[in-house]
Amino acid sequence: MTLPLAVALDGAGWHPAAWREQNARPRDLFTARYWADLVRTAEDGGIDLVTIEDSLGLQSSAFGRPDDRVDQVRGRLDASLIASFVAPLTNRIGLVPTITTTHPEPFHVATTVQTLDYASRGRAGWRAQVSGSPFEAKHFGRREFPEFTIESLRGPAGETVLRELFDEAADAIEVVRRLWDSWEDDAIIRDAATGRFIDREKLHYIDFAGERFSVKGPSITPRSPQGQPLVAVLAHQTIPHELAARGADIVFGTPHDEAGARGILGEIRDAESRVGRTGRPLEAWADVVVVLEETTAAARAVLDRLDERAGAPLASDALVFAGTPGDLVDLLESWRAVGYTGFRLRPARLPDDLRQIVEHVRPRFAAPADAPTLRERLGFEPAANRYTDTEENAA
Repeated sequence: MTLPLAVALDGAGWHPAAWREQNARPRDLFTARYWADLVRTAEDGGIDLVTIEDSLGLQSSAFGRPDDRVDQVRGRLDASLIASFVAPLTNRIGLVPTITTTHPEPFHVATTVQTLDYASRGRAGWRAQVSGSPFEAKHFGRREFPEFTIESLRGPAGETVLRELFDEAADAIEVVRRLWDSWEDDAIIRDAATGRFIDREKLHYIDFAGERFSVKGPSITPRSPQGQPLVAVLAHQTIPHELAARGADIVFGTPHDEAGARGILGEIRDAESRVGRTGRPLEAWADVVVVLEETTAAARAVLDRLDERAGAPLASDALVFAGTPGDLVDLLESWRAVGYTGFRLRPARLPDDLRQIVEHVRPRFAAPADAPTLRERLGFEPAANRYTDTEENAA
């Protein structure tokens, strides 16, 4: 039985002290070669897709605000540009950059992902995330957010803020999806004899009018190879689960044990029912941060060393697993039995844990069959165009 595996790439790894490891490459973090090497290692090892982390502010050990630490990696390259650079250097692996919905315009997101889909010949995706950080909002100067804490977000006022952010994200995803459909597949004619490059009747206004966006369309980019690149959302609670149910193809959950795995999967299905999702159910994948060594003792020693250098134990929304590849496989198998259809592994150290994944974890599972596009590789049907044969929407 096949099992899709993704790897989440972030800087020198998901542990903040990973950049100090012997095999780390801190001098190369802001070079194209570094990211190309990581993605090609993942592709050569049979990984189905990589996600590339991004944000609109510097990394921080504090919640919702910047810190003044100088002993951890700070700074990023743009995830969508990294993906576009490595696209022609790879052949099979899916490329899924993180792009925020809160400040960028949906029109720009749509054309960015469409361009990546062309550059990768149909292997693009998009991990949509929100940003409610006041200090990130100050980079743009168009809106303000209140200061908040984890505790305040759990109260009524915090829920109001979250609902607004995620409702906006749902609208942004809808706009992006409409723009992806705004050109029919055969809109480009390229008939030199008649002088017609496009069939104008096959470009469509999307006419989206909502509380947050009013977008006419069509896109400036022709419909890309997949038509609809896959959309993924990381979700931890009710409101993000509903966002995923409304607009995503894949949802990344963060269970810590089998009971949690069952509970999260149940919440995802409940969210689908509440929002009235129709068609294909969400693909539910589970996230795990991994430190992998030949023995459990060695893996825990590595994690202890990293925690000591960071000055605190690694805090993560996902389970932090320190052990052997075989034990990790057993864990994933137990969660697959619950109903998860894929997994996204977050290497604590790059490249060490990535190599462990491709050499000792991926071979334990049958990989999906090779296919020209990411949609096909993961078993998604061809994407229909909502505007086909609707003359009243023709541009």
